[in-house]
Amino acid sequence: MFDLPGSWVWDYWFADDGETYHLFFLYASRALHDPDARHYRASIGHAVSTDLVEWTQVADALVRSDAPAFDDLATWTGSVIRHPDGTWFLFYTGSSLAENGKNIQRIGYATSRDLLTWTKSGGPVLEATGPWYEKLDSDAWHDEAFRDPWVFADPERNGWHMLITARAPEGPVDGRGVVGHAWSADLRDWELREPLSVPSDDGFGQLEVFQVEVVDGRPVLLFSCLEGQATPARRGSRGGTWAVTADSVLGPFDISAAYPLTDDSLYVGRLLRRREDGQWLLFAFRHADDEGRFVGGVTDPMPVAWHGDRLVAKGATRPERSS
Repeated sequence: MFDLPGSWVWDYWFADDGETYHLFFLYASRALHDPDARHYRASIGHAVSTDLVEWTQVADALVRSDAPAFDDLATWTGSVIRHPDGTWFLFYTGSSLAENGKNIQRIGYATSRDLLTWTKSGGPVLEATGPWYEKLDSDAWHDEAFRDPWVFADPERNGWHMLITARAPEGPVDGRGVVGHAWSADLRDWELREPLSVPSDDGFGQLEVFQVEVVDGRPVLLFSCLEGQATPARRGSRGGTWAVTADSVLGPFDISAAYPLTDDSLYVGRLLRRREDGQWLLFAFRHADDEGRFVGGVTDPMPVAWHGDRLVAKGATRPERSS
């Protein structure tokens, strides 16, 4: 697994340059003492590996900007993709505080030629706007949720799509989490579009850290949400990472059909296809121990396979305790 003795490590994402795997991750110093304080001290670290097990930390990718800026509080989760001209794009969440002390999230990007040295674009390219997405002034949620951009090429080669953790302005307060959506022709300029899912009475308050892939011929969407941030219909499930199948990587996604891929000991499940044999693998960060305390650190890979209509990963849940 990837761990840092002096820092908490949590949300993360991958890039594969064809020879080396790159791990980008959020981290913050354990000197904060309270793991809940880590969010507003987050930087984006970087590590490399050739086998997805042994990782070497290299120079950080990004840190927060000097104020005033859309990312002057923290830099949060994102994704990396390569433009056909060879430029790597790192899309990330910029966090800042409103006058009332609540968090506002916007999306920006940085570019690189080698995945090592990154240059920010200078400002956000997307933020929550009506009528599709809930704004901070609704006072329905603890922040303006608009984060965790997952960017991928259009399957018909018509530009690129971005999935975004967002909330709808209507529906049950703890079921308004939706799959936000945007489109771009060039990865630089983005057009915000309507969500690819709808709020639900058996949904979630937030759908964190999206990823969509075609695993062995079947499109599947991954997201994360804890029990306390979901509707009453989802209480008692102890889910951490959730999965839902669809007809296409562009949905539409029936979030009411989501099932747990991990329990709450693991969070932010990510899929990566191993280059050498094509095996799909699941990673996650260690969220909570048996006492409910935050742990941190990215797991070793866990092979996944379809069991009927569900994706299953070996080792993704705690063993059942004997009575």
